[in-house]
Amino acid sequence: MIAGSPYLSPLLGLPSGLLFWAGVVLVPFVALLLATLRRQTVPRLIMIDIIAINALWVAASFGLLFSGLVSPNALGIAFVAAQALAVAVLAELQFVGMRRAKNAAAA
Repeated sequence: MIAGSPYLSPLLGLPSGLLFWAGVVLVPFVALLLATLRRQTVPRLIMIDIIAINALWVAASFGLLFSGLVSPNALGIAFVAAQALAVAVLAELQFVGMRRAKNAAAA
């Protein structure tokens, strides 16, 4: 979204600055995910943080749509909703995986 913001903005009806800064915000999160991926074991607190960040992203995405602060077109609404739902599915899968790992460790 950083590089594509000027091109996505007119297609989605979302401000270019919003798309750009949303992409910038994701850079350190992706770095955290890559660092986590390289570990043999992941501390539970890091997993909780990742799940919480994903949940906040979902809430912020839908909050943005309902806030009236932006006026996306139908494609923009679909774009924001689709990425929020995809992130929600990832957060749920991460939560289930974390719970299963805890149960397996306890067994």
